[in-house]
Amino acid sequence: METLPQTALWVIVMLVLLALAFDFMNGFHDAANSIATVVSTGVLRPGQAVLFAAFFNFVAIFVFHLSVATTVGKGIVEPGVVDTHVVFGALLGAISWNFITWYYGIPSSSSHALIGGIGGAVIAKAGPDALLAPGILKTLAFIFVSPLLGFLLGSLMMLLVAWLFRRTTPSRVDGWFRHLQLLSAGAYSLGHGGNDAQKTIGIIWMLLIATGYMASTDQAPPTWVVLACYLAIGLGTLFGGWRIVKTMGQRITKLKPVGGFCAETGGAMTLFLATGLGIPVSTTHTITGAIVGVGSAQRASAVRWGLAGTIVWAWVLTIPASALVAVVAYWLSLVVF
Repeated sequence: METLPQTALWVIVMLVLLALAFDFMNGFHDAANSIATVVSTGVLRPGQAVLFAAFFNFVAIFVFHLSVATTVGKGIVEPGVVDTHVVFGALLGAISWNFITWYYGIPSSSSHALIGGIGGAVIAKAGPDALLAPGILKTLAFIFVSPLLGFLLGSLMMLLVAWLFRRTTPSRVDGWFRHLQLLSAGAYSLGHGGNDAQKTIGIIWMLLIATGYMASTDQAPPTWVVLACYLAIGLGTLFGGWRIVKTMGQRITKLKPVGGFCAETGGAMTLFLATGLGIPVSTTHTITGAIVGVGSAQRASAVRWGLAGTIVWAWVLTIPASALVAVVAYWLSLVVF
């Protein structure tokens, strides 16, 4: 393998660190997805909840194959197009949008911010033909599929539980589901770590291949990359994004333990399915859809539809906004390094 110039080495190190910073922010930004329901229902205190979720984020390394990482690393961009400038643009676009939405407490998708960033940087370099349609289309499709599936499964779970426990007193149901919600929160955190950490694995994998540090896409990503990405997302979750927790846990609809269990279970089922299929799906879209489904299963007025509409607008803007920042960052990088 040809030895890269010294200047290229520091750029690669910088980009790997930037990718891990994105991964950390992904966990930080999306901590609400895993812990909002379990905190808002009072099952766990905030400090306990983030430790609980971070643990399952990391444990996902032993559960899921690297199907999502393969999609991001090999299934979105034509081979040979990616370089350090594309990776820089993609990461800066994603990080910028994550910061803006975190600041305003808006649950948006870190996943689609990254996909938008990759798309914008690639188009800036080589035009839209450099993007691989199958990978892009299935990712775009799940912008709609994941919240709808979360909505469907969350509402069905709520209706099923209501029917099964129709003769049980509310206080007894509440007591049982306070314990069961630990299982559902753990499952959702597992799905969150399994799907989201792999997106960063994919972009570092892409970088190492593009710069010659890996011979080809036939090689699996190095073990240190996999460990570092799962650790980074777990640490991000550990610090938690509290601005978004309030929005997710109580402002969309008021949740009780039974509702939290149904939302998390429906969301976890969606994430497990998407991760198994290798689709980079939004954990934010999924749990939001599930929470709305649980609320609407009780009564339509239980959901604050105005707030839900604002969240949907943030979803619509995520890819174009992060892509625009990525284009600017790509051209800036050509001057800087």
